[in-house]
Amino acid sequence: MKHCQRCGRELPDDAAFCSACGSPVGKVSREEYSVSSEDLVKTIKHLIHEGNVTRIIVKSEKDETLLEIPATVGVIGAILAPWMAALGVIAAIATKCKIIVERRE
Repeated sequence: MKHCQRCGRELPDDAAFCSACGSPVGKVSREEYSVSSEDLVKTIKHLIHEGNVTRIIVKSEKDETLLEIPATVGVIGAILAPWMAALGVIAAIATKCKIIVERRE
């Protein structure tokens, strides 16, 4: 049996997604970027347009999660607008942010 990397639940060997949290099962690589508030929105837009991103997490300097953007949002452009508005507010409040990008291999 394998386990979900996100929530830790046991999964059948042939599972493609976790039945508890819905995250994809498989090898996921993580990249971390440190950006200033001025570059936050521009960097997120660039990452979403790359296409192979499954999830984007924005954290503060104190390692508090400020925003999580699932991969499905990048596919549907109309739903992206509220996420970008939220990023604008985060950029106005924070001075530096960490962006964690998860990519499925």
